[in-house]
Amino acid sequence: MQALSALLVRDMRLSVRVGGGALIGVLFFLTLVTMVPLGVGPDLALLGRIGPAILWLGALLASLLTLDRLFAADHEDGALDLILMGRLPLELAVGAKALAHWLTTALPLVIAAPLLGLFLNLTPAAIGAVTLTLLAGTPALTLIGTLAAALRRGGLLLPVLVLPLTIPVLIFGIAASNAAIAGPVAFGTPFTVLVALSLASSAIAPFAAAAALRHGLD
Repeated sequence: MQALSALLVRDMRLSVRVGGGALIGVLFFLTLVTMVPLGVGPDLALLGRIGPAILWLGALLASLLTLDRLFAADHEDGALDLILMGRLPLELAVGAKALAHWLTTALPLVIAAPLLGLFLNLTPAAIGAVTLTLLAGTPALTLIGTLAAALRRGGLLLPVLVLPLTIPVLIFGIAASNAAIAGPVAFGTPFTVLVALSLASSAIAPFAAAAALRHGLD
């Protein structure tokens, strides 16, 4: 347990120090939300309708900013070999690294979403729905990205691998947000599927990523 917590703290520090962590993700999020009204014009009703989709797309793209270094940096400096030779199961180590990435990259976006929702003319109910769906769905985005990072260990093809796999999360996240705003589908239906996707990712991704890392080092 001590080794697991040490790895979690180490990765959180490295994520903030090297990749920018919360700051760069929130700045990217803010830039995207600021640019959208310039592109679609000052139509407040239109911004209110597309606001949930913009916030979800921003969260997805921001989560990709530091994924390319999730395992590549450890592979380059030999830390990955030490993790493999240590007593801590590799699956738990992968889970700790994914959790550190979510805490430093995705969670700040969830916290910033209510403020950014105001820029898109979202109602308080819509802001609450989007924030809740981001909280439930961003773990799936992080875990899917972790699996892709383990397969490639970084590189320009990482977004190409991740984006198709995240489409179901994106669809149900936006659907749940829109259902809470205008219906006609009940909010609970797509939200339950979104939670199920995150739970399934947490059960599958660490084992698949660990297997990919072992295969890549053979």
